[in-house]
Amino acid sequence: MVPAAVTTTGWTAKTIVPLPIPSRYLVRELDRIPSQLPERCAIVGAGRLGHALAAALRAAGVEVDGPLGRGARPQAEVVLLCVPDGEIRAAAEAIPARRPAASDKTRDAGPAAGEGAPRLVGHCSGATTLEPLHPHEAFSLHPLMTVPEGGAAPFEGAGCAVAGTTPRALHVAEAIARALHMRPVTVADEDRAAYHAAASIAANFLVTLEGAAERLAATAGVERELLVPLARAALENWAAKGAGQALTGPVARGDEATIARQRAAVEARTPDLLDAFDALVAASRVVVAA
Repeated sequence: MVPAAVTTTGWTAKTIVPLPIPSRYLVRELDRIPSQLPERCAIVGAGRLGHALAAALRAAGVEVDGPLGRGARPQAEVVLLCVPDGEIRAAAEAIPARRPAASDKTRDAGPAAGEGAPRLVGHCSGATTLEPLHPHEAFSLHPLMTVPEGGAAPFEGAGCAVAGTTPRALHVAEAIARALHMRPVTVADEDRAAYHAAASIAANFLVTLEGAAERLAATAGVERELLVPLARAALENWAAKGAGQALTGPVARGDEATIARQRAAVEARTPDLLDAFDALVAASRVVVAA
């Protein structure tokens, strides 16, 4: 029976029995699993991303070999390929695989060259699956962020698509992402193309769209800088509320007369943008109807 206490008001209060606390050992184990950050990592590919990742990993306390040139044969336990998509397979094939560790009977003689834990090989492509990395134990790590020319990449707070052929490979990819203060999300091989297309729409096509707006505005004597606050506010509104609530303008209002006048202006001044304008109006109608 739960003991009771009589208060000065005459009410009987039950003693609150605290709920069982989860095992501290279990909590420690769960925390440990995704934190398998390698002590040493080799980066192959001396482009913008290779340099940015090398600098960021060193700042996170990881010993980094490279960025190394393409065709390099790194010896680190973890190798990260920052090469173009079409060169991933060749770069992976150039990396020697480690042989299984020696048996107990021969281990006293010391490991032979290339023995030890299987080497982990990863790539940084958003659209490519893990298949080109076969037969290595493989992972992928794709920062959802653009890397500027000659500058440090703003990895902190960015998303990062990860995948792995084994739990160990996936945990290492997640650990690297977290060490760079990114937010890892697992994206399966069958979802890679859709994920990367979404990223292209969000970043690449957004720039293309703003370029189109810049061209049309110039025909009216309006400079690009005057469009920037409008574009920034729309992006922030989408980030906070989603497309359905953020969309404004004549399509959202159902103002067909204004849409027709806009279309005529586009056709007259930038006719090559007319198909894109029509497609965007149609896509905006879908957002309104959702």
